[in-house]
Amino acid sequence: NWWLRHHPNVLAMRFKSGVKRAERANAIDQYVNEGVVQSHIFEEGSAPQPLTVAQRSEWLSKLDNVALSSDAFFPFSDNIERARSSGVRFIASPSGSNNDDAIVAACNKLGITLAFTNMRLFHH
Repeated sequence: NWWLRHHPNVLAMRFKSGVKRAERANAIDQYVNEGVVQSHIFEEGSAPQPLTVAQRSEWLSKLDNVALSSDAFFPFSDNIERARSSGVRFIASPSGSNNDDAIVAACNKLGITLAFTNMRLFHH
């Protein structure tokens, strides 16, 4: 969602004068998540066309070199796989999972640099 909000179609949106910030945010969210275009809030003739599947895929494939940090450990390697699909290349985590070895292996396999901070800032 965050990266799609930076798509050229979104950045080029021209809202009518008087459209409130919350309305703009909701319109952008609906556009990137659901492909819904509320044409009545855009300047005449400037409502964007919904993104095609190909446009979404092409734009999302450009997201790379993202850093991810967590105040908790990553318990399963599918968390790492999901992060990589969102362009993550660097992870900082406190460690502490019984499954840390599998997390390290998943990061190595996917070319992700993992740094264990050995520090948690949040305590229950």
